[in-house]
Amino acid sequence: MSVHELQVKIYYEDTDCGGVVYYANYLKYLERARTEMFEEACMPLTELMKQGIQFVVAEASLRYHRPGRYGDRLIVESWIKQFGHVTILFGHRVKRLNTSEVLVTGEVKIASVSDALKPVRLPEGIKKAMERYSLDEA
Repeated sequence: MSVHELQVKIYYEDTDCGGVVYYANYLKYLERARTEMFEEACMPLTELMKQGIQFVVAEASLRYHRPGRYGDRLIVESWIKQFGHVTILFGHRVKRLNTSEVLVTGEVKIASVSDALKPVRLPEGIKKAMERYSLDEA
């Protein structure tokens, strides 16, 4: 199985007045990485939305190890730690490009819901397509 990687460049708009990545922006980078992973493995999320299935974040936990800075290039690594009937638990790690320096680690659990925001069982096709990113720990 494999880890999905997404490269992110840090722009001035991503930082606070000290040139350090604003902490909440890491959630945006993780969201982009999950979306790209999902779309590479399955289908565009807009197609799923047409079928009445959406994803919402149910839980998020991040640990900040080192600061990212204006001008940095980062790699967001993502993998699936666990599938539930309605949820997917993702593991994430953000590293500075071309180094092993870890900036952020975390987990995000998403839930599949209907248009009415009621829980919906994950389709087996999604689980099967996403299995290539399923790891206990990366």
